[in-house]
Amino acid sequence: MTKAEFVELVQEKGGYESKAAAEKAIKAFTEAIEEALKRKETVTLVGFGTFSTVEVPEKSGKVPGTDKTYTKPAHTAPKFKFGKSIKDAVAK
Repeated sequence: MTKAEFVELVQEKGGYESKAAAEKAIKAFTEAIEEALKRKETVTLVGFGTFSTVEVPEKSGKVPGTDKTYTKPAHTAPKFKFGKSIKDAVAK
């Protein structure tokens, strides 16, 4: 599904009068999630899922086919866990 198709779906399901209004709602939602994750907060939407962050430790590895090694620094990564109702809906 393309972004344009998704905007149309949100417009239809949300009862928005225009595609621009639906796109504005999607943008506000994604920006709000992004802002919460930047603050390392967890966002739980009951029945849908949970957005959170995880601390990924430093990792070292070897480049395949060579003797070169690398070290990937520790970082924070976004994480999403689907809720039960979404899992059940997709499994049908």
